[in-house]
Amino acid sequence: MIALSVPIHRSPDGSFCPRQRRIYVLLAAIVASSLGFIDGSIVAIAIPAIRGDLGASLPQAQWISNAYALTLSALILTGGAAGDRFGLRRTFMAGIVFFVVMSLVCAAAPNPSFLIAARGLQGIGAAFMIPGSLAIIAKAYPKAERGRAIGIWAASSALTTALGPILGGFILSTFGDTAWRAIFAVNLPLGMLVIALLLRVPADKPSRPRHLDLAGVILATIAFGGLAYGLSAAGAEKDGSTAAPVFVSIATGAIALVVFLVWELRQREPMVKLSLFRSRAFSGANVATFFLYFALSGVLFYLPMLLIAGWGMDAATTGFVFLPLSLAIALFSGPVGKWADATGPRLPISAGSLVVSMAFAGLAIATSAEIHRFWQVVFPLMVLMGLGMALVVSPLSTAVMTAVEDEDTGAASGINNAVSRIAGLIAVAALGSLAAYRYQSIAGGSDGMPGFGEPSGGLSASLEMTRVAASDAAFSLLAWTVSALCLFAAATAWATQAGGRKEEKRGSPPEQAG
Repeated sequence: MIALSVPIHRSPDGSFCPRQRRIYVLLAAIVASSLGFIDGSIVAIAIPAIRGDLGASLPQAQWISNAYALTLSALILTGGAAGDRFGLRRTFMAGIVFFVVMSLVCAAAPNPSFLIAARGLQGIGAAFMIPGSLAIIAKAYPKAERGRAIGIWAASSALTTALGPILGGFILSTFGDTAWRAIFAVNLPLGMLVIALLLRVPADKPSRPRHLDLAGVILATIAFGGLAYGLSAAGAEKDGSTAAPVFVSIATGAIALVVFLVWELRQREPMVKLSLFRSRAFSGANVATFFLYFALSGVLFYLPMLLIAGWGMDAATTGFVFLPLSLAIALFSGPVGKWADATGPRLPISAGSLVVSMAFAGLAIATSAEIHRFWQVVFPLMVLMGLGMALVVSPLSTAVMTAVEDEDTGAASGINNAVSRIAGLIAVAALGSLAAYRYQSIAGGSDGMPGFGEPSGGLSASLEMTRVAASDAAFSLLAWTVSALCLFAAATAWATQAGGRKEEKRGSPPEQAG
């Protein structure tokens, strides 16, 4: 194996990577993290094309997204631990190779079920690739240079994440529905570039043997998979025939979640360090994270579906939906982080959550009034949402990190990352069922009527008007729901987070005593 033949070196400043080769680590991390970040957004743009080409139902469309999110959420903490146990470069490369191979399998999918299975396997590769992109930078660069390198990585990743959906939308608009396969296939040359860069970097030495909690992974997969499947299936229920499977799935997920929590409490090296939740600030930050990313993930998955399949917009224009979020986070996270350092995270998180709530309420009002104007209405509201999230992202990280002891910052960061991904998984399942229920209540009785978010064609003028009105009503209900959840996130942050430097306290707060 060529990847294992490069000897381990240690530079004079303590890094495993010589100074002249660190640029290869940085470039590889930027490209690899971009592959993972872009995947979710660009697939959301491609879902209408995939449904049109493969004939996927709404629950199948949900699982094209959720199969990837499920395995990524369940394994991402294990992926980080594997880097410590086997070496970051080795684990990072293995994750990239597996991710790329599964991307090619996705590109060749002949039907929705095959694509769902391939997406689940692709998420396994991402779980070992995504944590490695930041960790290998931290290990390759000494502390004096690490902040600048991470800043370059974050800004570059945000830029590529913003451009990815725009490029994907242009490809779909230019070459038609079948071009969705190219969105997965393009991961091959990008992955080969990352591997070529990493082969120019010496191997790092594993940090220390770490227990890989495989039983925890299995329990987490059953728990969140059962909950997500039950919530997705509820949206397909029309005559009550699926009520029993829905109940069984949700009950199985809930039982598995309880068993998972009990298992983790008894582990010496748990995958999730549940004792950290004794801190009110840590728990509050993660509750706010869950509801904010639940809202964000749901809107960013179903809004492109509404615009393309509901309003008939082209995918190239729809790709710009994601641009404000990425650019706002890239431009304002630094200044907002300094603000949070000066005032505490309470005000920026609460204010940002309120701004995001206002943006989603605006989308709800616009769709309920059937105002189909992208550049005049939808895009400005997405700019407002991006500004709100820019107020939230950095202070949330600050809140999580300052609520725990120094030796627990890695575990705390991993938990917060997993919470945001689980929120997205549950959001796509639950909000899809909510939207489908509302859609069916308006359009369900009409013969030949497509489902929510399904491409249409050949409908009479009256049926087309009903379909569009039902689509708008379904998304409006979804948007009002997530707007309310963002208000709850704002209230949670205000009640649990530090409001000024004099209140900040690194380490165990009073709530953790005993």
